[in-house]
Amino acid sequence: MTSFAGWQMPLRYASETAEHNAVRRAAGLFDLSHMGEILVTGPGAAAALDYALTGQLSAVSPGRARYTMICAPDGGVLDDLVVYRQGEQEFMVIANASNTGVVVAALTDRAAGFDALVTDATQDYALIAVQGPAAAGIVAPLTDLDLGAMKYYAGAFGDVAGRKAWVARTGYTGEDGFEVYCRPEDAPAVWDAIASAGTGAGAGASTGASTGAGLVPAGLAARDTLRLEAGMPLYGNELGPDKTPFEAGLGRVVKFGKPGEFVGREALAARAAAGPSRHLAGLTIGSRRIARHGYPVLADGRTCGTVTSGAPSPTLGVPIAMAYLDRPAASLAGAVLTVGIRGEAVPAHLTDLPFYSRRR
Repeated sequence: MTSFAGWQMPLRYASETAEHNAVRRAAGLFDLSHMGEILVTGPGAAAALDYALTGQLSAVSPGRARYTMICAPDGGVLDDLVVYRQGEQEFMVIANASNTGVVVAALTDRAAGFDALVTDATQDYALIAVQGPAAAGIVAPLTDLDLGAMKYYAGAFGDVAGRKAWVARTGYTGEDGFEVYCRPEDAPAVWDAIASAGTGAGAGASTGASTGAGLVPAGLAARDTLRLEAGMPLYGNELGPDKTPFEAGLGRVVKFGKPGEFVGREALAARAAAGPSRHLAGLTIGSRRIARHGYPVLADGRTCGTVTSGAPSPTLGVPIAMAYLDRPAASLAGAVLTVGIRGEAVPAHLTDLPFYSRRR
């Protein structure tokens, strides 16, 4: 267990590599109850979110979700979010645990001129995620929802193991999967039912045994290596108040064409016109050493960037990293790239993101 944003979280249950591989090959079971759930409701909810966020949430149909960001007036990212439209006037915003308070405060302030109510509902929800190619087969017998017909980035209200829940086909691993938002008091029963369905025995989940469908409980360490392989940004590493979505290669989440103003529009438009000063790139490390956050990247011996995330890749069998470079990757063709790892210049190779994409 480890302390994280005021929560005690499982870093690993047994082997983080085994947990990672289970998600790629079968399924992993995650307790993500630390994530923030913020409700924005009322006749003006869609308009309030259009103003507060970079995306056009008014264009999202009920039952669908959108990945978006909330930016400061200067364009810096305050958090990256997933927003579910649960009804015509009901939205659920999912924030990173460490940023929930910041997002609640910003949304409350920005919704002041709209007929909308912002509610921090984090304590009203537990979040259990099942991720991996076997996820649908594991969860389907436990719910009244047609999971096979549910599209990616969609969700619906239904029962899971006899408990009321919001079930969404979303995740942060690069695999297919489902996230189950339920009441905290229902979470143990939901967890146990999914664990039993995935392993064939409730005891299997508590020990990390891989039986039946191969589901195992997975912790934060596996979650991090999974999202890194999938090229997904982590707030505090690839995203932060000193970066705009354009540096991270996520300019697509900024919808300049939506009607009306939104916070950060002018600054973001200027950054889009000028082009980013930094570029997020993938690196494959040419040794067994790990390029960690903050390590320098060098081209022909001169510093050209900084590592933001790095870890061994269980899927690829080599260490990988993401890094911000001060010039586009294409301009570095032919340069000798290295990462400074504890005084040693370790060879590195530019690699297209994502490192891993699942078969569709």
